[in-house]
Amino acid sequence: MTNWNNTHVLILGAARQGLALARWLSRRGSHVTLSDSRNADELASARASLADTNVTWAVGGHPLELLENVDVLCLSGGVPLTLPIVQAAIKRGIPLSNDTQIFMEVVPCKTIGITGSAGKTTTTTLVGEMAKTDHGRQTVDHASSIVNRQSSMVYVGGNIGDPLINYVDDMTADDLAILEISSFQLEQMTISPNIAAILNITPNHLDRHGIMEAYTAAKARILEFQTEKDTAILSHDDKGAWSLCNKVKGRLLTFSLNDLDEGLSGAYLHDELLNLRDGNAYLPLILREKIQLRGDHNVANVLAAFTIGHAAGFKLDDMLEAVEEFRGVPHRLEFVRELHGVRWYNDSIATAPERSMAAIHAFDEPIVLMLGGRDKDLPWDELAKLIHERVDHVVLFGEAAELIEKGVAGVGGGRSVDLHRANNLKEAVSIAAEIATAGDIVLLSPGGTSYDEFNDFTERGEAFRKWVLELS
Repeated sequence: MTNWNNTHVLILGAARQGLALARWLSRRGSHVTLSDSRNADELASARASLADTNVTWAVGGHPLELLENVDVLCLSGGVPLTLPIVQAAIKRGIPLSNDTQIFMEVVPCKTIGITGSAGKTTTTTLVGEMAKTDHGRQTVDHASSIVNRQSSMVYVGGNIGDPLINYVDDMTADDLAILEISSFQLEQMTISPNIAAILNITPNHLDRHGIMEAYTAAKARILEFQTEKDTAILSHDDKGAWSLCNKVKGRLLTFSLNDLDEGLSGAYLHDELLNLRDGNAYLPLILREKIQLRGDHNVANVLAAFTIGHAAGFKLDDMLEAVEEFRGVPHRLEFVRELHGVRWYNDSIATAPERSMAAIHAFDEPIVLMLGGRDKDLPWDELAKLIHERVDHVVLFGEAAELIEKGVAGVGGGRSVDLHRANNLKEAVSIAAEIATAGDIVLLSPGGTSYDEFNDFTERGEAFRKWVLELS
């Protein structure tokens, strides 16, 4: 839909996506109702941010009466399809949408969409840095705004930072939009980006999707509406992502930590050198040692970014400059400090056991692992085995602590692991500080979500950083 004038739209969820969409739709003449399960006091700041609009608020729940006369139901990222009001809307034939779908319906420029179970934010941010360097473009992201437009613009957002619906009215055909897209957003989308990348598909968000088949189907929608003129980029190393190669309608590129099979084009690693192959053309890129990020998973993210940048037509020198200067993003194996010979790392983004495993593999040093949060109905057994192989101490916190403790304690054989329980993350930091000795790594890589104690992984990571910096 492109004409929203006089339409009746119900938005569920008053977080950043819902607020941004409510503002945009109200400017288009829509009759917007914004519903949130929180009470009025909890929503005071959110309501104040929309005080200059004609948005109607419904707080304290989502009664079915809100569906009366609704033309479109829009879901914020955290709102599940299983919610009674959503199911009622589906039964009544009310179309579902979200801020990313609506953005894609009206965006005037080329789009790059990046999804995956892990690595989305790092890859999206790095591609944004490549685009910023390329042609000297100005970049707009969650920390900046347009000032004195002098050239084409690069917009970075979506599931990270500001929803790009905030900027779509300023965009021109010469601009470029780079989006991180989650499975939650993809569930309602009927438009695919011009360049679509799937980094990996591994168990995640099963508390939302239920089974892997449903989760994979959601991720696959990023390819579903592409044409033969578009480009798809799939990891060759990840079975889940590569299994979707038969769904590619346009050009297929890939990336791998190993040599590419004959006939495939993309970025790959050979003898510690990153390379790019396109048909018969071959380009050496950069030595692995020049990448500032730790871990094989981050090398894979860099390879993905090179492949995406190549598909977008970025200059090689600009991509290389961006990679050499890139230091990562907060809360993703972020180095916090060294104290008494102990190095502290913030990997709060790791909200699945598999991501904690990737973080562990990034270190050769002895590890004190901080693990916990809220479980997402994901398997912990492989992480438990790895802990017995690579980790000396585990400090458990949050709702999942008992579940994880049973899993780790139940692993037979292997090295012994010292398990410690904390009542909350702050106490876990104190315990880790007492345990760790010079030469150790203290790694916050929780494996669970933050919602038992914090609003999101960012708030958790910032709290961890604060408490670590206060140690003496």
